[in-house]
Amino acid sequence: MDKLTLLTMKMIDYESGCPARINHFLKVTAYARTIAEMEGLDENRLYTLTAAALTHDIGIKPSLEKYGNCNGEHQQVEGPPVAEKMLTALGFEREVIDRVCWLIAHHHTYTDIIGADYRILVEADFLVNLDEGGASADAKSQAREKMFQTRAGLAIFDRLFPEIAHCK
Repeated sequence: MDKLTLLTMKMIDYESGCPARINHFLKVTAYARTIAEMEGLDENRLYTLTAAALTHDIGIKPSLEKYGNCNGEHQQVEGPPVAEKMLTALGFEREVIDRVCWLIAHHHTYTDIIGADYRILVEADFLVNLDEGGASADAKSQAREKMFQTRAGLAIFDRLFPEIAHCK
């Protein structure tokens, strides 16, 4: 098995008993890969982005244990050490581990989004969160306007939420 498949299974084990979190990271990963491929991301960055999408919310469990909540700031602090340990154990390269941990540490920070992988991860997470969270039409419209910049992310958004796209 390749490392990304092993990581997927490791994350499923990590989130065992919580199908909502497992489904969430699998959906974010699918959207991230689709957007990345449509945007022409190179294979190396696609590989790193996939690892980041699989692990982006790895900080939820330690945040719940330590703080009793899993707000974004806590996830960004607690997630990278857990991800680093998991990725190292699976034999990921140091460069990949460092970038994945950086992306986890910033995936709830929406200012100064620099880098295609960062942009795509945020957009993919927003697509899933807007749907799973039952966001209002106004929240979806604001997210579309403020958070989506890639052509692929916008195309997926407009197909997922056509009622919002038609208002533009």
